[in-house]
Amino acid sequence: MKLINRPHYISRLSAVKNTPEIKILTGIRRSGKSKLLSAFADYIRHGDSTANIIEIDLTKLRFEKLKEYHALNEYVEQQYKEDVLNYLMIDEVQLCEGFELAINSLHSEEKYDIYLTGSNAFLLSSDLATLFTGRHIEIHVFPFSFEEYCTYFDVAKNDFQNAFTDYVQIGGLAGAYPYARNADREKYIRDVYETILIRDLVDKYRLGNPTMMKRVSHYLMDNVSNISSSRNISNAINNDGIEANHITVGNYINYLCNAFVFYEAKRYDVKGKTYLQSLSKYYLADTGIRFAELGKRNMDWGRMLENLVFIELLRRGYDVYVGKLYQKEIDFVAMKGNEKIYIQVSDDISTEMTFKREVAPLLQIRDAYPKLLLARTRNEETDYEGIRIVDIPAWLLAL
Repeated sequence: MKLINRPHYISRLSAVKNTPEIKILTGIRRSGKSKLLSAFADYIRHGDSTANIIEIDLTKLRFEKLKEYHALNEYVEQQYKEDVLNYLMIDEVQLCEGFELAINSLHSEEKYDIYLTGSNAFLLSSDLATLFTGRHIEIHVFPFSFEEYCTYFDVAKNDFQNAFTDYVQIGGLAGAYPYARNADREKYIRDVYETILIRDLVDKYRLGNPTMMKRVSHYLMDNVSNISSSRNISNAINNDGIEANHITVGNYINYLCNAFVFYEAKRYDVKGKTYLQSLSKYYLADTGIRFAELGKRNMDWGRMLENLVFIELLRRGYDVYVGKLYQKEIDFVAMKGNEKIYIQVSDDISTEMTFKREVAPLLQIRDAYPKLLLARTRNEETDYEGIRIVDIPAWLLAL
């Protein structure tokens, strides 16, 4: 498979290099965590030829004996070198039974800069504080961005509009890219999705029958960008003749978010500047999963574009909320430090009626923070009463 540079993540990892915390790469399966860890090892070697990098990939037979924590600990200690920086990088760490005991012991030695990847079934964000008694840092890895997609396929700058249409449907799980046929790409993505549901969720939480988990997931896929609650989801499933209650559905939504299949966007009251606890929206980690699982049934391109923008904002380090202003809704309120941006997303603003509908909520906001309307304009950036109007693919590429 073709590899590309992912400088955003290398920069993020470099910023925490040689700090005392355990660094853990998290993210949906097949988002590129293992390849990224290997690339970071090469980055360290390039900058420090004396560095001692202990790399362990527990999926490989040569490390089979290290799938027991005493053996893992002993092997690492044997590889340690005095008077140089020692880095420990373990891929698929969960394959070692009792791995957390070895990692905590090695961490307490204060001799190693430790980096881990592993199955989300064992390295869920909610479990990390329990697994590791020392401090840890999560480096969250997303599927390929549109920019990375263009880099992978060597898309020319004058052809990115056509590439964007393909990207919306194929998504960012790069393991699907080598396949020439769409059917094969979709099968790859479905296999990844099924593995998450069965191995990472149904088996971990001993759920027995995966049918309910799949129904909840499909409902969320079909209702990306719609306000959802566990109660209305359970009602919809009950209407299909499958018994479900809102408590179970709420648990399943949490499991899907823990495995990074979906991300929750809570609501924010723009006027009152308060966070609202009731009701949320859920966005899919990668739009390719939606097309592979459900095809184009009930297809709403506007909602898929909204999904892409939400994930890109997370990728750029923003906390993202759904804005509420009186009876109107603002698609996103993106915050990072002292920065705040109000964002509307639309597939088509070519008619005056649609354009006015999209800008109306932004025009009602009275503070001075930037306002942005992202749409498939296929034109250069313009301005309307202080609102920046930007073509979505161009914004994704930061053109």
